[in-house]
Amino acid sequence: MKIEALQKLTLLDFPQKMACTVFTHGCNFRCPFCHNALLVTEKSQEQITPGDVLSFLRTRKGILDGVCITGGEPLLQEDIEEFMKAVKDMGFLVKLDTNGSFPKKLKKLCRSGLVDFVAMDIKNSQKKYALTAGKTAFDLSAVNESVEFLKKGDIPYEFRTTVTKNFHTTEDLLDIAEWISGCDAYYLQQFVDSGNLIDSTIEGYTNQELTAMYKEVKRKLPCTQLRGV
Repeated sequence: MKIEALQKLTLLDFPQKMACTVFTHGCNFRCPFCHNALLVTEKSQEQITPGDVLSFLRTRKGILDGVCITGGEPLLQEDIEEFMKAVKDMGFLVKLDTNGSFPKKLKKLCRSGLVDFVAMDIKNSQKKYALTAGKTAFDLSAVNESVEFLKKGDIPYEFRTTVTKNFHTTEDLLDIAEWISGCDAYYLQQFVDSGNLIDSTIEGYTNQELTAMYKEVKRKLPCTQLRGV
């Protein structure tokens, strides 16, 4: 596991749980609005080991409910299964953030009981996926496979889209709503400039603008919610 950072407490990342967040290194996407760009573009520093995280967790038994594993793209980590098992064996819940491009690994981890909640990014409408993921071309079949697997409802999940002026229109969001129709939860997330972006020219909509877009999407997909507004 290439772990770049550990946030020791979050009340936001794991729905209705008190958790910590583990940030893994590397991603197979290059989304221009990625707010963890150094995890994607820079060489791993590997300053935190899995053992460091597990040692920390031993001091938080009975205090924290779970561990969020994010990135980057965590499913790039070859030994993530072993790490998750160690976390679960200590009695913690596991939440996985993923871009959905590794459906076989996602299914295996979920079916093995190592994941309790999945948050999957839906980058954009299908026709604009490659552009938004920072790719010259992109085969959506893997992402579609992950979408369909999660929609079966084997474990709790959410889909989410970070909305930017540069890449997203109301029409795009309505196309996404049609694509993931029947899902349990879909969040439109307000873009926040972390100061650590792949493309520093990215802009967000105002809260009022995003709220108006949200209302349009919610008419089509009633489970849609707003985050960060």
